[in-house]
Amino acid sequence: MPVISPKGEPIGKVRDIVVTLRLDRQPPRALGIVVELPDRRTIFVPMGRVVSIDAHGVTLSTGSVNLRGFEQRPAEALLIGQVIGARVRIATTATAATVVDTRLDQNRSRDWLVTQVAVREHTRPFARRAPVQVLGWSDIRGLTGPEILGTLPRDMHALIASFEGLKPADVANVLHDLSPALRKAIAASLSLDRLADIVEELSESDQTELLGSLEESRAADVLEAMDPDDAADLLGELPSTMKDRLLELMEPEESEPVKRLLKYSSDTAGGLMTTDPVVLTPDATFAEALARVRNEELTPALASMVFVCRPPQSTPTGQYIGCVHIQRLLRDAPFELVAGAVDRELPRLSEDASLTEVTRFFATYNLVCAPVVDDEGHLLGAVSVDDVLDHLLPSNWRTMSLGEMPDAGTITMTAIPAHGGDTHG
Repeated sequence: MPVISPKGEPIGKVRDIVVTLRLDRQPPRALGIVVELPDRRTIFVPMGRVVSIDAHGVTLSTGSVNLRGFEQRPAEALLIGQVIGARVRIATTATAATVVDTRLDQNRSRDWLVTQVAVREHTRPFARRAPVQVLGWSDIRGLTGPEILGTLPRDMHALIASFEGLKPADVANVLHDLSPALRKAIAASLSLDRLADIVEELSESDQTELLGSLEESRAADVLEAMDPDDAADLLGELPSTMKDRLLELMEPEESEPVKRLLKYSSDTAGGLMTTDPVVLTPDATFAEALARVRNEELTPALASMVFVCRPPQSTPTGQYIGCVHIQRLLRDAPFELVAGAVDRELPRLSEDASLTEVTRFFATYNLVCAPVVDDEGHLLGAVSVDDVLDHLLPSNWRTMSLGEMPDAGTITMTAIPAHGGDTHG
């Protein structure tokens, strides 16, 4: 298409669109256009200079342009040269396809985004060509920056920095779509705590593959930085020799709670629980309790209540007294003692309670966290609703798009058999 000035004077022709490929599945933003001048030189014109794109051409806001030659930067891709023609997968069917066209739309902030992708499925030799399908950008897999560009970015620090604005679950989705070699390189560059948070959000197969690619000592360090229940779930999927070796390499105080959790079946309260809930003695004040739940490393579910026990406070604790809900902590004066606000009536889960029993418990009492107590009255840990959901959903739910997820009613009925008169069932 021709590129013209505000007065209609020709400047050159569009040869490509420069886009920044994101590491998540959000539509990429167009940075500018590659314009070929009459003397065959190519220059870059920012999208901010573009007033309109229509059938007559691309109109700029000014006739003055920078004549410096175009050079592609790391993490930038050419829409025509690299995205169109790329081999991808359709998320809902996992079918291989090729990108044949893309659609650009301008949003409210006047940024141009690649919102849709036209693809054609691959067919067998001599078979009739498949029709073109128009899908949303997020419905396609294989269009992140490293995949399209085909090699490790020249500046690994820039790639790691691009993860900063993403939640661990979003980074996990990005890693799932990358090659094993690229995943290994990224894992080696991430900080230990950040890597542990991301590993917790990976699917079981990606977890075991990534952990196996690390040096033994770093793999053990990652397990130490993970929540004990997540570390136990991951170790439970590894070969016994590898599991035993990693447990040996872990510090004793870090491996002990993990070993305790490995004794339980994964579909019981003992297997679902974490051994690190917030535990306080009866003489603790509301101010102390609020300071503990304010810890940013706690999940919202675990921060929803504190558990009151006699010393010792590490699990398995001394005698379990009860729990205090965070709403109560927010209502009364900071100097009040938690002993006066304990909920002693809330039932407790036994360590061998089944997944169905745990699910009914949460539904019945409208909770997101629940205590697990042994026969002697010691607090062993706490089950949070996110761990329950992990076990209710299909094993590959982390890699499924929303359209692929089973109906919520199907999930509920599979986990909780119908029960007469119980609306939660």
